[in-house]
Amino acid sequence: MGPGPVPGRGEQLRPIPHPSPNHGERRGGALPELIVVHYTAMQSAGAALERLCDPDFEVSAHYLVGRDGQLWQLVDEARRAWHAGTGSWQGRTDVNSRSIGIELDNTGRHPFPEPQMRVLEALVSEIRARWGIPAEGVIGHSDMAPGRKVDPGPRFDWTRLERQGLARPPRAVLPGGAAEPGAFRALAAGAGYPATAGDEALLEAVRLRLRPWATGPLEAADVAALCGDLGGDRGGVA
Repeated sequence: MGPGPVPGRGEQLRPIPHPSPNHGERRGGALPELIVVHYTAMQSAGAALERLCDPDFEVSAHYLVGRDGQLWQLVDEARRAWHAGTGSWQGRTDVNSRSIGIELDNTGRHPFPEPQMRVLEALVSEIRARWGIPAEGVIGHSDMAPGRKVDPGPRFDWTRLERQGLARPPRAVLPGGAAEPGAFRALAAGAGYPATAGDEALLEAVRLRLRPWATGPLEAADVAALCGDLGGDRGGVA
């Protein structure tokens, strides 16, 4: 595949149609209120397109963004693509019916290239405008499915999207203002993470979004991150 067009400022995206049969009606009259960012965990965009359009695998997404900035649309935004699976966000289940899924061509082991990020930013901006999705509605697959999914992973630069107002980090308010580790589970649930997630899975999911290179047991910095004090250890690219 040759290099894809990278949009200039204010230029409307023109995705390449590549229809997938893997979609259905949004259930219960739901409309998109979330954007879920994924990585493909495959070796190429071509391999990902084949998988996302194969009826035997029953997976899809609305969009795929190549490493070179090429953009494909696989499912109409009004339809329910099969990208999120089991999980929830802010107590809302059936995330597929409530979201638009964006797959990024990435194995999970390398940074996300500049052309890809620029197209993602333009795409998120356009989708948010079309559906009135707030910045806090832009989440990672790992946010809604702790312990089951880790994408878009520690190398994804959430801070870059947040600086442009395209996303907003999960936040919770701690009663009394004291950042105690024992409050972590309640804070995470208040920020939107599934309350049913195990302790280790919940910590991993929060760190993937807010402290991607932190390791070891729960510490006060994890609680502080959920309360909005990132302590300078935020990052994404390595």
